[in-house]
Amino acid sequence: MADISTPPIMIVLGTRPEIIKMSPVIRACEALSTPYRVIHTGQHYSYAMDRIFFEELELPAPTHNLDVGSALHAVQTGAIMAGVEKVLLDEGSLTAVLVQGDTNTVLGGALAAAKLHKPVGHVEAGLRSFDRTMPEEVNRIVADHISDLLFAPTSRARGYLLREGIEEEKIRVTGNTIVDAVQQNLAIADRRGNALETLGISPKDFFLVTAHRAENVDDPDRLTGILEGLSAVGAEHGREVIFPMHPRTRERLKSFSLEPEGVRIIEPLGFLEFLQLEAKAALVLTDSGGVQEETCILGVPCVTLRENTERPETIDAGSNILAGTDPERIAGAVREQLSRRRIWTNPFGDGHAGERIVRISLERFGRK
Repeated sequence: MADISTPPIMIVLGTRPEIIKMSPVIRACEALSTPYRVIHTGQHYSYAMDRIFFEELELPAPTHNLDVGSALHAVQTGAIMAGVEKVLLDEGSLTAVLVQGDTNTVLGGALAAAKLHKPVGHVEAGLRSFDRTMPEEVNRIVADHISDLLFAPTSRARGYLLREGIEEEKIRVTGNTIVDAVQQNLAIADRRGNALETLGISPKDFFLVTAHRAENVDDPDRLTGILEGLSAVGAEHGREVIFPMHPRTRERLKSFSLEPEGVRIIEPLGFLEFLQLEAKAALVLTDSGGVQEETCILGVPCVTLRENTERPETIDAGSNILAGTDPERIAGAVREQLSRRRIWTNPFGDGHAGERIVRISLERFGRK
């Protein structure tokens, strides 16, 4: 428990995946009676659009809302830096500034805090895809090298940080907050309803799909390959293919004149509904890093529609396989994953990462 004079921890987030992965840290602050504040940068959505998301996850509203909105990388990152800097100056003394993951919010928040000499803690530090054409890779590398505490989710991530010359004393292996989030938020989801009943589907009788990365959905050849692969695996295995599709991806289908066959396209789902479907799917096909982790934790086979991953632990565990966007490779990967036994061990921790992160932050930066 924090001392009454402990300055608050500032939690910076800006996208829905960050809200999900920081929810255990927020809950840990409350459980440990640790003062905290939350900055919502609005990188993907304004707080007005995310309000329902906070309510669904039973989280308090953010303390500060920047509403930076979408923009080119430099413009967006600059707006985040300026907004976070102003909040940090107004707030005064802080125990630490915590950022999570690899978005422009992470980069802008970490840079603003570091330049004001505020202690920076990077949650989910040390992930590497080794592909610097991905903006996320640049963001995570820079954030790691300017942070004062690096909360590595696994020993592999710790090893990457050490190889890059980061001091060992800055690194703590805490597990990944996604384990906490899946456990905590699935319990909330099950209290609130049954997404499978709503969609009229049965457990293990369907494949679930997500595809959102620009390199996939903005490329007509890659998007065509994904859709042909989805049609093929649905027909081969006699399972319905459920694809909650973002409006932007729908626009790409229209502009590329693509008409998916054998794929049930539905409206985007809320996180709690999606989590329920994810837990009951026969297999998930995705280009999302977070979904690769979630399926591993839930014991659900995953096929990743990319050529690389910053979650190699899922490959090692056997829960995940890389397939790219070639239809034949996708079909073969699904075949292989369905033939495997679901006996892997979750490599991402025990579900107490959020508490560890708060306790370590207080021990390292809190007033003595």
